[in-house]
Amino acid sequence: MIPALLAGRRWTSLRLRLLIVFALVALTAAVSASGIAYWLNREAVLTRTQDAALGDFRQEMQNRAAALPADPTQQEIQRTAELMAGSSPGYSVLLVQEGKDGQVSGTAGPDAFGLGDVPKSLRDAVNDRQKTTAANDSEYHMYWQRTKPGGNPYLVGGTRIVGGGLTGYMYKSLAQERDDLNALAWSLTIATGLALLGSALLAQAAARTVLKPVQRLGDAARRLGEGELDTRLDVSGTDELADLSHTFNKTAEALEKKVADMSAREESSRRFVADMSHELRTPLTALTAVAEVLEEEVDDLDPMIAPAVALVVSETRRLNDLVENLMEVTRFDAGTARLVLDDVDVADQVTACIDARAWLDAVELDAERGIVARLDPRRLDVILANLIGNALKHGGSPVRVRVVVEGEWLVIAVQDNGPGIPQDVLPHVFDRFYKASASRPKSDGSGLGLSIAVENAHIHGGDITAANGPGGGALFTLRLPVDVGKVIAGDQDA
Repeated sequence: MIPALLAGRRWTSLRLRLLIVFALVALTAAVSASGIAYWLNREAVLTRTQDAALGDFRQEMQNRAAALPADPTQQEIQRTAELMAGSSPGYSVLLVQEGKDGQVSGTAGPDAFGLGDVPKSLRDAVNDRQKTTAANDSEYHMYWQRTKPGGNPYLVGGTRIVGGGLTGYMYKSLAQERDDLNALAWSLTIATGLALLGSALLAQAAARTVLKPVQRLGDAARRLGEGELDTRLDVSGTDELADLSHTFNKTAEALEKKVADMSAREESSRRFVADMSHELRTPLTALTAVAEVLEEEVDDLDPMIAPAVALVVSETRRLNDLVENLMEVTRFDAGTARLVLDDVDVADQVTACIDARAWLDAVELDAERGIVARLDPRRLDVILANLIGNALKHGGSPVRVRVVVEGEWLVIAVQDNGPGIPQDVLPHVFDRFYKASASRPKSDGSGLGLSIAVENAHIHGGDITAANGPGGGALFTLRLPVDVGKVIAGDQDA
């Protein structure tokens, strides 16, 4: 999976895209330039060879063929063909005379050449007699055509003596020109390959120039995201990347200042809550003692005063619980909460928690004896008290508590017998001071119980999840490592 992901990142990287773009541009430019150069050279080479051969053949026809008698013999025609081929720039000659006794011809030159090698369309054009006009002073003209008999290129040209007489054809091989053009094509192909390689090197240099600052910026942003708020970039130059680096530095500086201000305010608020909670403990201790005395005497008080005394006692206890919870929360926020680990029989611990709060008749416990976990018993008691107490308050009895071990995890599920938790409330049940819903009775708690429970689970390396059970009722699931000490040691080594 990871190699595939890395491969995907390589194929979509900016460096690769730059290389591909440079290569495509260079390839397009090189192929276009090579194609144009090849086409221009091809036309120039063929036209030069063609013009030279046809011009020489025309001149030989005027000088030698036209000097033959009106009814030449075969030997005269053959001799003339040999003279014309001998003085030519490498072409063969075929002379044809339509005489009284039939057709007489002569041929000479480096290639075997006969009338069958001349395309019919060319023979017809050569023998086509035209009217002479002011614009056309000759009855016959020279025509030419390129052919490829057997796959080899040849130039075939022909003309006829004005006034009737011999018809002459020339047959020149273009193999040398083809070889020269093939060599040129190979040279242009090599040049295109070199251009492509050069473009790749240029793209690599450009990518290094552009992407190295971007990579530094990415590394700096990553460090900034990891909390190194003093990260800054060295700014050099006046280009866009320098402007980007300067903007990053300004943003990082503003972020560092903002985080410092927020941290200072948070620390001040946390200190204020901790100090306030600490200062409230002394008067609350006195109030709690007085409230306990009043509670013992409530039966002897005036019936008009007794409800007020009961309210004072209830609210004093509630305020005392709130102060204790606030102090616990400040310890979690300050990072000073610590675990005191011990080997605990979980079934005994759950039973002790239920018994201490007189919940035995309202709770159904499903836990095997002998499940031993290494954790903080006091914090486990806090978690269980909050979860079970919350279930009894909002869901009603019986509350079912189930304890199992799944691999390296201790799982404790607490399910009530109520209507469940609305879907819009589920994401917020562990928020501080959050109190749900009209579907549950209004709580007289502080709104911190579940948040403290989940913080205690987190400090153990575990978690608590909230859901609705398949048969109805709210279901809270606590997951803790069986050996918290081993997990903590592993995290410290990592």
